[in-house]
Amino acid sequence: MIIDGHHHLWDPAARRHAWLDGLPALRRRFGPDDYREAAAPAGVTASVLVQVLADAGETEEFLALAAASHAPGSDQVPVAGVVGWVDLRGPDVAAEIARIRQQAGGDCLSGVRHLVQDEPDPEWLDRPEVRRGLRAVGAADLACDLLIRPPQLPAALRVTAELDQLRFVLDHAAKPPIADGVLEPWAAMMGELAARPNVVCKLSGLVTEAGTGWRPEQFAPYAEVLLATFGPGRLMFGSDWPVCLLAGDYESVLTLARELVSPHLTPGELEAFFAGNARSAYQLP
Repeated sequence: MIIDGHHHLWDPAARRHAWLDGLPALRRRFGPDDYREAAAPAGVTASVLVQVLADAGETEEFLALAAASHAPGSDQVPVAGVVGWVDLRGPDVAAEIARIRQQAGGDCLSGVRHLVQDEPDPEWLDRPEVRRGLRAVGAADLACDLLIRPPQLPAALRVTAELDQLRFVLDHAAKPPIADGVLEPWAAMMGELAARPNVVCKLSGLVTEAGTGWRPEQFAPYAEVLLATFGPGRLMFGSDWPVCLLAGDYESVLTLARELVSPHLTPGELEAFFAGNARSAYQLP
């Protein structure tokens, strides 16, 4: 069983995606049918659909897609959970989460994410109003995905330590500088972050950080750090499709993940990496 813990869908004709302006290869619709064609042949049996825009309407659309994927007769890969968006700085995050849960497919809401990597302030996570919003996410028993880069890790370390009752999911291992072959200080901060038992990490998005023409051996030192720090019980697979298409197709991303972790894990640990840890972190049915 494979649960893809991280993928996206979008349609630039339906919503403005300014971030795609410089990425013509991705500036087209990627819908559920496209995902099925990429993931189903690779053996993926369920997925976690992750927000792209700071837009509550997108989250509602994703929840409706999740509900439709479970309808009788659907040929889609079932969306087991949706990581949506709410304004963590808003005056009543709890009420907004409750509202979203009343929408079609609202029971599929598994987590919340903000595009922290795009915030110019590296201390954004440390703001009092953001912490207030994060507490509301935890009170709603949802996970919080952390989309950050290495300069934002110090703030993440403080927040994850203080909000120790909130489940945090680190996206793309905080985007280490794989193209440069540099491990520190990223590796040391991974060790600190992994010391918080409320944090899990996705082995995802790494091929994009390496760029085109990557070689599997480039990733080995980074995977070894993640295995040594988070361990097999707090690492999960994510394809980051279709963003990954900038550097590799679905099958190559999945093959790379297998090559990186299989020599180090038992069969039970492999099941956790490819399915069980996503079920636990996102409390999937």
